[in-house]
Amino acid sequence: MYIHLGEETTVRGREVIGIFDIENTSISKHTKEFFTKAEKNKWVEYVNFEMPKSFVVCEKDGEDTVYISPISAATLKKRIDKQRNPK
Repeated sequence: MYIHLGEETTVRGREVIGIFDIENTSISKHTKEFFTKAEKNKWVEYVNFEMPKSFVVCEKDGEDTVYISPISAATLKKRIDKQRNPK
């Protein structure tokens, strides 16, 4: 199953390690260090250049990718929950 992150970007649900609200987490020293490392290693992919609301950390075949998304973390979480627990 796939999760739509915005624009034409989708990822497999099983590749998602975490979904984070960018506004609430970006003030942390640890998150800033993580973003610095991710940028340096070219792990960051921008879904588009609208105002970012969340970032999604994914792992595929041992490679990490950080997607910067204009979709809120709450909406992305609902999409994953809906796929994992269909009613």
